[in-house]
Amino acid sequence: MKDGKSFELKVLPLSDAEYALELRQRKLAGDKGDSGMPLVVSVQGMPLKAVLDQVLDTIKKNGYRANDLRASREEPFELDEEQGVRLGLLFLAIKPLKKPSRIESVSCSIRQMETEEAYYWFAKCSRGAGRGRACRAARILMAEE
Repeated sequence: MKDGKSFELKVLPLSDAEYALELRQRKLAGDKGDSGMPLVVSVQGMPLKAVLDQVLDTIKKNGYRANDLRASREEPFELDEEQGVRLGLLFLAIKPLKKPSRIESVSCSIRQMETEEAYYWFAKCSRGAGRGRACRAARILMAEE
């Protein structure tokens, strides 16, 4: 892993053209357990297709080309911390959603979030016993429902 790259985005092929994405985060100093990269979230299907533009923006901001994202890719994309946090929050928030309008609303809200706010919600939604409730609260606030 390159210096300063805290996240990895892996492509998991489902078929020749279909794939899922899996976001992993490097363990922080002081975290217990092995030194691997634990899974943050994986997403596929309609929720992934609905936010593909943000996924492509993220990988471009990290020095990759849009056409690098394909089902046959074996190497993970290495992402910097802020972009990984935003993408992780996006995936955590949209994964259970079915309505395209809600997914779009959540996606727009995350794009417009201040950096500190994105870090706060990512921390709440990705760790701890109340993470499910935190994600639900974030979705309600972001979708303005």
